[in-house]
Amino acid sequence: MTDTLRRTPLFSQHQALNARFTPFGEWEMPLQYSSILQEHHAVRQRVGMFDISHMGKFLLHGAGVHAALQVLVPTDLSRLRAGQAKYTVLLNEAGGIVDDVILYIEEAAVRCIVNAATAAKDMAWLRRYLPPECEIVDESATKVLLAVQGPAATATLDPLCADSLAPLKPYRHRAVKILGQPAWVARTGYTGEDGVEILVDSDTGERLWQALLEAGVTPCGLGARDTLRLEAAMLLYGQDMDEETTPLEAGLEWLIDWQKRTFVGREALSRQKQEGIERQLVGLELQGKGIARHDYPIYWQAQAVGKVTSGTLSPTLGNAIALGYVFPEFANVGRELTVQVRDRHVPAVVVPRPFYRRPR
Repeated sequence: MTDTLRRTPLFSQHQALNARFTPFGEWEMPLQYSSILQEHHAVRQRVGMFDISHMGKFLLHGAGVHAALQVLVPTDLSRLRAGQAKYTVLLNEAGGIVDDVILYIEEAAVRCIVNAATAAKDMAWLRRYLPPECEIVDESATKVLLAVQGPAATATLDPLCADSLAPLKPYRHRAVKILGQPAWVARTGYTGEDGVEILVDSDTGERLWQALLEAGVTPCGLGARDTLRLEAAMLLYGQDMDEETTPLEAGLEWLIDWQKRTFVGREALSRQKQEGIERQLVGLELQGKGIARHDYPIYWQAQAVGKVTSGTLSPTLGNAIALGYVFPEFANVGRELTVQVRDRHVPAVVVPRPFYRRPR
């Protein structure tokens, strides 16, 4: 690792657990502690925790901040009330995805959690479009953000909280006290499992990490985070989408409220919707031995029809899965294709997304 990589406030905790580290953007982050497979299964079957303090954490407030955001995202925020959250995207004028974010609505503010690698870009984007009376407080360096995920997540956390988290519904958030200290908790995550994300100060974050370890929670790194999110077909910014990708291509049209007359990128998206897209995101299940990796070509017979963006051997399903872009005429579910894995063409079929849904 180089000395230029940033570290979260919990870095010494990860060292004490003999974590294996990896560069992730500008950060030195835990890749795994035990094994990716064990950490993955811990989240699917019980409960695991991730240090996600590297993510950008902005608090937007000021007169008219809710109305100002309405024209900055394609999603209708007008029906959201304090305590609710919404996944959406920031777009450029060409309709390309600047970043995918979650907005958490408060009475007089909006909390915005953004990807670590795009935090500086997102800050500049927000400052460019928000009116001067809207202030942006960057909490990225001063707060610890933990994701506690899995079917036993809230039950494990409840003994540490002043009030039970069980009544908190998905995509809801509220202030609580954890270990007697102020905390903010949201029922959101990036694993396809039940769970919460917790924002606290650095000292409380270290105490909470230790308390969760003592409660039997499995520490998990970026390796398991990637296999979990891919099973749930959650996109990774910079890999499955970027500024050259539109929501229509990425299967995110459900984020667009076409009744909104004005939002950044609307004209370009309207034109693309009318003219049609040139590529479309699909889920692939490989039928033979081999794992599809980023940029592996996708074929129909001898014709190259697309590229893989993410791929792994699914620990839960036991077979290789992938996301990729293909020409729209090859995107129908059931379409048989192949993925070139090194010097072999491995049979694959287009399947519905997500690959995995948690039991209800």
